[in-house]
Amino acid sequence: MSRSTLQNCPLWLYKLLPFLRWWPMVNRQSLKDDGIAGLTGALIVLPQGVAFATIAGMPPEYGLYAAMMPAIVAGLFGSSWHLVSGPTTAISIAVFASVSPHADPGSPEFIGMVLTLTFLTGLFQLILGLARMGTLVNFISHTVVIGFTAGAAILIASSQIKNFFGISIPRGAEFYEVLIQLVEQADKINPYVTGVAALTLITGIVSRRVAPKLPYMIVALLVGSIVAFVLNNMYGFEQTHIKTVGALPASVPPISHPDFSMDTLKTVFFSSLIVTMLALTEAVSISRAIAGKSQQRIDGNQEFIGQGLSNLVGSFFSGYASSGSFNRSGVNYASGARTPLAAVFAAFFLLVILLAVAPLAAYLPTAAMAGVLFLVAWGLIDTHHIMEMPKISKQEAVVLWVTLIGTLLDLEKGIFLGIILSLVFYLYRTSRPAIHSVIPDASDNKRKFIETTDSSKECPQLKVMRINGSIFFGAVEHVQKTLTDVDEQNPTQKRVLLLSRGMNFVDASGADMLAQEADRRKKIGGALYLTGLKATVTELLGKGEFMHRINPANVFRTKGEAFPTIYSQLDSNICRDCKVRLFNECQSKLPDGSSR
Repeated sequence: MSRSTLQNCPLWLYKLLPFLRWWPMVNRQSLKDDGIAGLTGALIVLPQGVAFATIAGMPPEYGLYAAMMPAIVAGLFGSSWHLVSGPTTAISIAVFASVSPHADPGSPEFIGMVLTLTFLTGLFQLILGLARMGTLVNFISHTVVIGFTAGAAILIASSQIKNFFGISIPRGAEFYEVLIQLVEQADKINPYVTGVAALTLITGIVSRRVAPKLPYMIVALLVGSIVAFVLNNMYGFEQTHIKTVGALPASVPPISHPDFSMDTLKTVFFSSLIVTMLALTEAVSISRAIAGKSQQRIDGNQEFIGQGLSNLVGSFFSGYASSGSFNRSGVNYASGARTPLAAVFAAFFLLVILLAVAPLAAYLPTAAMAGVLFLVAWGLIDTHHIMEMPKISKQEAVVLWVTLIGTLLDLEKGIFLGIILSLVFYLYRTSRPAIHSVIPDASDNKRKFIETTDSSKECPQLKVMRINGSIFFGAVEHVQKTLTDVDEQNPTQKRVLLLSRGMNFVDASGADMLAQEADRRKKIGGALYLTGLKATVTELLGKGEFMHRINPANVFRTKGEAFPTIYSQLDSNICRDCKVRLFNECQSKLPDGSSR
């Protein structure tokens, strides 16, 4: 299909085959750039895939399989040019936490359940994308993600303590149990295993700082593997007990079959919802972060569809649940990738590399893997934001720590606990829109309105208040109480003017409350005035009897229109003795038109 033909494609075809949008960008130079970026990505995902599969409780090769077909499908059917999908730390540990209580990690039953979870995750993601629910991820705050990621990082590290120190800890032990076991078995720590793990960790740290362009994971694993090989040859496995991962099968991703039995579907149903939201949050957040640099617009719904299709296809090609990877996507962009073909090339090169080096995995020690995973875990903890959060917002700090601790106690429910708490705080804030008393600033020639808490500086008959926030059903009580308090604080202020430019939204409950307030003030000889209403608010007030009850004559576009009219309705007898003379209209004449 020629480029001119592609440019004239109907909109529905672009939605069905989104890669047609960027296909005209492909040329000889872009293929070269994408090829280089793809090769770089393949080298990076090789150790990551094995490490992440270990975290997930899957055989090591499944981490590499998850970086092949899912990455290709997500690249072709997503909306981001640079997002690279595949196994990730957070998803891997969520998979392990979800399935390990029901089957032994690495067993055929475990693998079948993980593939079923992957299928359901893809199905839910696809449904959400087709239903255009891409905005759902906006309800997962960045604070929740930081807390969850930090908690997941600690769990990753704790799951590798036995491999790092060479001690025996039951698989699936809780976080606190692992720490207790480490203390109790301190005298049984294997110095050979710990030495290999520590050297791998140190090498990774030094390599990342001294030569950041080198794939530090591969460098660290090479050093750890060489040292382990030397130690095993010098002292023998019987003394060192340095175990290795074992040779990987050198083959293309085999066809797999998720377990669709009713028992398995029931077992992993809730877990798949957790993984769905977590994976979508990762993918869309990473896409948007990179799009900010590449000046690309991301379609959240299309990203949902791409991720959904990638997991559906992945479940039949031996790939467990995948999502967008921040590390690989960032490297992909930094390496000069031009189109999503870079992700396709990365999957192809990974397959070639796997066929070439799979037997070498027999020399990869689990202690070295533990050292790399310690490094990965530390990199996931955003210490800067965690330390700064209490200074920025105490509520956000509470959300972060509740999510983090909740994740350590129960990974599946930890993120939901954080989401619910953040929404509760959000609803609390929005249910209390800011309402401040304001007066004209006498020292300013333009007499801009400023906040005041001194009632003696206010007009004795007119209360002027600025409202910032929406008036919806949750905020009605707060706004109504604030307006009622005016009567108690100063009974002569029977008239209230609301400066409403900051009132973004009003629902039926809010409109009815304003109408009731207008009726109440009318009965006590006053009035409610509104100025600066947005068009949407004015439109809603006009749909029912709300505007009629408020009185259209009491609704003004600007303050300049409002004050002459309102001043003419004030009590001249009170104005005659008033010393405040707050408004320009007060200076020369009384409300009835007579001179002062």
